[in-house]
This record gives sequence, C-alpha cells and structure tokens, in this order.
Amino acid sequence: MTSKSDPLNSRPMVDTTQLARLRWRARRGLLENDLLITRFLERYESTLTGADIEALDCLFALSDPDLLDILLQRRPLEGQCATPDVVRVLTLLRSI
Repeated sequence: MTSKSDPLNSRPMVDTTQLARLRWRARRGLLENDLLITRFLERYESTLTGADIEALDCLFALSDPDLLDILLQRRPLEGQCATPDVVRVLTLLRSI
C-alpha cells in the first residue's frame, strides 16, 4: 500500500486512489449497511490510515447480512477479522 506522510500528523495519509477504491467497495446491497458506511466515510475519510483501510476491507469481505449483524451487535466479530484494527474501526462505525 502506498501512503504519504503528513508532517503535521504522525499517521500516514491514504492517497485518493485508495479512497476511491474504498468508496467503491463500501457500496452495499443492504440500505442499512450503506447508510452506516457512508456516514462513517463522510466523518472519518480524511483521517483513515492504511491499517484502517485494511480493517474496512476485511469487514467489506463479509456478506451484507453478516456485516449488518456485526454492526448491530447481534453477533460477535470472529475469525480473521477479529483483529485490534478491525475492532477499533468497528467501534467507530457503531458510534455513527
């Protein structure tokens, strides 16, 4: 992943190509997922890091019903997505 450094911020910035790809992957079949993810990106897009993008990619690989169940805390996050980065991003998503 190519990232640039922001001298005012120690977190690496994500380039516009990565953000465009993320926005495309964020389009979901369930309106509920789409609304939550769109609001999340509107709020946090400018501060996302490469680790955040990878965490979102892991969540976006889930089926729409599974993702919604996890977002609404109807079921726990399990498997290879149960990493600290994904948990942190998931917490932000749930706060929207």
